[in-house]
Amino acid sequence: MNIADAHEAPVLFETRDGQAGHRIGIATLNAPKTLNGLSLDMTRLLDAQLRAWAADDTVACVVLRGAGDKAFCAGGDLHGLYRSMVEYRQSGARDITANRHAAQFFEEEYRLDYFIHTYPKPILCWGHGIVMGGGIGLMSGASHRVVTERSKLAMPEITVGLFPDVGGSWLMRRVPGGAGIFLALTGAPLNASDAIYAGLADYQLEHAQYDAVIDALAAHAWRGDATQDRARLGEFLQGLAQPLSPGPLQMHAELIEHLVSSGSLEQVVSAIGALSSEDPWLQTARATLAAGSPGSARLAWALQHSDDTRTLAGTFRTEYVVALHAAAHGDFAEGIRALLIDKDRQPHWNPALLAHADAAWAETFFQSPWTAAAHPLADLGHA
Repeated sequence: MNIADAHEAPVLFETRDGQAGHRIGIATLNAPKTLNGLSLDMTRLLDAQLRAWAADDTVACVVLRGAGDKAFCAGGDLHGLYRSMVEYRQSGARDITANRHAAQFFEEEYRLDYFIHTYPKPILCWGHGIVMGGGIGLMSGASHRVVTERSKLAMPEITVGLFPDVGGSWLMRRVPGGAGIFLALTGAPLNASDAIYAGLADYQLEHAQYDAVIDALAAHAWRGDATQDRARLGEFLQGLAQPLSPGPLQMHAELIEHLVSSGSLEQVVSAIGALSSEDPWLQTARATLAAGSPGSARLAWALQHSDDTRTLAGTFRTEYVVALHAAAHGDFAEGIRALLIDKDRQPHWNPALLAHADAAWAETFFQSPWTAAAHPLADLGHA
């Protein structure tokens, strides 16, 4: 077993010896004080090690987990992004690529997420605790996604003036009953059962089973054939999976499908705002939308209805452009300021009204500074 450097490293890497010369690679996000929020350094370390393990014939399977008991990954490094956005805006720059930190952060994060989606070996993501934003980006592409009794998944970007990115536009449009737009507009949290229903996870296990699962992976007779190994790992995890009880998303599925089929974004927002329910999950969803950024609502809607987000690679390329616009002149900086910097929870959204954040306004966020061939993520492919 070899662990990278000291325990202060932002990502810890370990290998466990298995059968017939095979090994298990374990990557642990190691920033529990910030709920394992994903920084640019963490992204770079993960990307380099995952690529090394992909090329190593002795590594049969990779495990991705978070340190501590509270979160797998609660999102991206918002403080670092905020500092870069303030500096960019003070500089008076016009070019959305001039914020080098934001440009690098989103490009490398999205590239890593896409790599996980297309990884040539089984990846088991142990999604215990909070999994939000950038955490969903890491988890969603894993071949085997485990949630536990304390998992809480959400895409709450509307509260910070962004939109469900990290492939979220592609993921959300695949949630049954059109509920992805409801989740994007309300940031509503999902428990383990609802996460599986929404297509964001695969198996519910008890967190206490983690050590036994790792021991079983080390003792497993890996074939060295990715297709067979994925199938056998799935059968093993399914055999351990806990029985599921419907969560709020499933219990309100018919109502949510009715709400999101109301017509235009304005009509959907109005329908959610008019909800009369004593259910606390629905009440919180309605309140989050009412307090959230109108521009974020419009961008989430536009992205989920765009032809450019029908493929995963196309989604990452499109979200990259929109994210850089959001960092340059959208509500993203103001949302972080109100939530994490000044903590006054009084964001001054611009536009302040959905009527002013119309389709023409949103269209400016899709204007790319690159030709298709020159896009930084042009090499991701077409899948």
